Amino acid sequence: MAGPRLTVVLGDITRQDVDALVNAANSSLQGGGGVDGAIHRAAGPELARAGRDIAPCRTGDAKATGAYRLDPPVRHVIHTVGPVWHGGGDGEREALASCYRRCLEVADGLGARSLAVPAVSTGVYGFPAAEAARIAVDTLRSTPTSVTDVRLVAFDQPAYDVLSDAVS
Repeated sequence: MAGPRLTVVLGDITRQDVDALVNAANSSLQGGGGVDGAIHRAAGPELARAGRDIAPCRTGDAKATGAYRLDPPVRHVIHTVGPVWHGGGDGEREALASCYRRCLEVADGLGARSLAVPAVSTGVYGFPAAEAARIAVDTLRSTPTSVTDVRLVAFDQPAYDVLSDAVS
């Protein structure tokens, strides 16, 4: 199995035409700000109920729920908990790489072939964006998977530029 084709897109992660969305979640899987809040708002209250049933999710891990009110073909939300950046000496890089590996493993278990993925941990968790993008791209390219298409979804132009630089 080769790594998936990586594409960088600028836009709303909840509007991507993929089998599964990756959610940059908190350990409670109950919703929050940023990407997490946007996905919870789009999927409806059923997503929080499903998250409560499978929580907690450890940093570096991933767990799946249904997609509820998200538009098809999205069938699954894969929740991953990224590390909070504390300067790089607390295993943050390894935990972030684990997030992407686990998302691919969970996607494989679900039979998902296409994913929309945000820049995990780069918002309020403070992970430096360029370093996080390199870790994401390297991990997604090197992890054996049946996923064929990964869309790295940027919510603004600076994030798009950082992700594009990492992919090229």
